[in-house]
Amino acid sequence: MKFTEFGFKPALLEGIESMGFDIATPIQEQTIPLILEGKDIIANAQTGTGKTAAFLLPVIHRIMGSGRRDRIKALVIVPTRELAMQIDQHMEGLSYYTQVSSIAVYGGTDGTTFLREKRSLEDGIDLVVCTPGRMIAHINQGYVNFEGLQCLILDEADRMLDMGFSYDINKIISYLPSQRQTLFFAATMPDEIRILAQKVLKDPLSVSIAISKPVEKILQLAYVVNNAQKIPLLMHILKPIRDKSVLIFCSTKSSTKQLRRELGKLGMSVDEIHSELEQQQRESVLLSFKSRELNILVATDILSRGIDVENIDMVINYDVPNDGEDYIHRIGRTARAAASGVAITFINMREQHKFAAIESILEKPVHKASVPVQFGEAPEYSPGKPARQRPGKNASRPKKRH
Repeated sequence: MKFTEFGFKPALLEGIESMGFDIATPIQEQTIPLILEGKDIIANAQTGTGKTAAFLLPVIHRIMGSGRRDRIKALVIVPTRELAMQIDQHMEGLSYYTQVSSIAVYGGTDGTTFLREKRSLEDGIDLVVCTPGRMIAHINQGYVNFEGLQCLILDEADRMLDMGFSYDINKIISYLPSQRQTLFFAATMPDEIRILAQKVLKDPLSVSIAISKPVEKILQLAYVVNNAQKIPLLMHILKPIRDKSVLIFCSTKSSTKQLRRELGKLGMSVDEIHSELEQQQRESVLLSFKSRELNILVATDILSRGIDVENIDMVINYDVPNDGEDYIHRIGRTARAAASGVAITFINMREQHKFAAIESILEKPVHKASVPVQFGEAPEYSPGKPARQRPGKNASRPKKRH
């Protein structure tokens, strides 16, 4: 289905065309007509399915036809500042030719930014994208007016509850008009989500798109390795694709920083993102990666959700993710839209049981590629056996550099 078939206003269609959108994704095709009709919906959709445009486009269309401009008409609540920024960027592009105004409200910024947010919230702005804690801070000061709110969107609602935002979400909702449209978007539907949905949605319609499974266009591979083989194998994989866009996930800040140093010493175009960086630093690094000034980005799970970068050629799990959902979100950074991609995971002896659990969720094994012989003997993949890290014969170790 083409975007021209939804009946959007001409100015909005200009924004859609400028963003390069033509054919709607399944989640967009199924949800946009329902949202335009004013229905409450609860949508299950994994990352990379186009869910941001699925709710932004009909909301922008409806705001264009509404009255007073001094009221907040739509509120989008998200779990992280990265996702808030991503949605704000989408909003800016899609609404460029319209008169619909918007602002992203999230923590980790300076006092000047807080005052700018305050002025916008006091004066009234059409659409607000926010993280729960920051919005609570503004609400507590008494100047946020939600009387004109028409639509509430909870994006990655499951993630917000996992992060402990249940109280904040309920507090924000207590300030909203009861007569409104409410939209839930989540990758999974645990009991907590269903309970919350029953409380705040009215006769919701359900839409479900490929829950908790990677898109078929992602080629998934895994290497069973000793820790000492990780960096030599990584270099072996990266050297032929030095000009490609590669996102590498590590499970800790320390391993992220260490790996970035190692790759930098070898002349790779690489940088890092983790929670110790200031927000401005994160934005600068991410912009360099988006613009292809930077080929390799090493990151913690702070970027497993909420990063919007097209054409990432490869995702590498330097460490096995903690669970299946994290794995899905990590590898979902590649093969966006119509593109294909490769996802590679390194599995050491102690991580085999975790990866076996991930394969159980995937309902199929991930192909185990052979570690090249020059890197020494690799462990067997036997997740049922006790984890015992062994170096293997002639296993290569990273050289110390002075």
